[in-house]
Amino acid sequence: MRVTLLAGGTGAAKLAVGLQSVLAPGELSVVTNTADDVDFWGLRVCPDTDAVLFRLAGIFNERTGFGVAGDTFTVHDQMRRLGQPDWFWLGDRDLACHILRTDMLRRGARLTDTALELGRRLGVASRVLPMSDDDVRTCFSTDAGWLGFQEYFVREKLGPRLQAIEFAGIDAARPAPEALAAVAEADLVVIGPSNPLISIAPITGLLGPALPRARTVAVSPIVGGRALKGPTVEMLLALGKEATPVQVATEYRGLASGYLLDEVDRELAPRIEALGYRVVVTDTVMPGAEEARRLAATILDAWT
Repeated sequence: MRVTLLAGGTGAAKLAVGLQSVLAPGELSVVTNTADDVDFWGLRVCPDTDAVLFRLAGIFNERTGFGVAGDTFTVHDQMRRLGQPDWFWLGDRDLACHILRTDMLRRGARLTDTALELGRRLGVASRVLPMSDDDVRTCFSTDAGWLGFQEYFVREKLGPRLQAIEFAGIDAARPAPEALAAVAEADLVVIGPSNPLISIAPITGLLGPALPRARTVAVSPIVGGRALKGPTVEMLLALGKEATPVQVATEYRGLASGYLLDEVDRELAPRIEALGYRVVVTDTVMPGAEEARRLAATILDAWT
């Protein structure tokens, strides 16, 4: 059974843990969004890829919501003393991964090579695959001008009003061969409960034509009018879209044939079915590993 998960950060990373727990070692591949990658202090940082790696390795920092559990920030504090930008928090153990990745890239490795090597060294049983080895970067048009992903999210804390989203470099970028194969050859592709506008859209922008629509299902990232994590609702509204699971299903129309809807939104099922989806209603919220495992089992039971 080959399952491929398309993932941004937090929500989809939780589902990755659930899927890994119900599949045999090596059966899960996770294709990660790289459009929010950033070069900081001369190091390549891949937040979504690392969130998935750290979750699957069992070392994710639940307290901070990023990085490695129990991490310290000695280097960060010293960089601040040296007058360097300190708005992007990188822990010491987190930095070790960025140093290894950056060193590999400088020696000619692909981004995919770095993710596979980090996964091996962290003892991850699944394959974590960047969507592309080429640079794609999310850019936000705001009332304060154009901002990069981390500038908008972390430095500006989503303060400026969002006007438009673009993915710089996506027209010239190519899907990573491993990511392309993982999608095309999967028995089931799951679009994780990540932000459809900024986490999933870059992946499907590259890999969409390869998605096996009849074997692709999407998990709603919106439950009861609220996003499971992050500003999905606010971004949809800012762009003049309906902030509901129906709108998310509309975003994925033509990419997926199945849709997992939370039970609190059960009344929306007919509208989503009218878009051509087979809808399964269940509890999609994953506060812990057991709920993630149960959701993963529900997906496999319903679509395999």
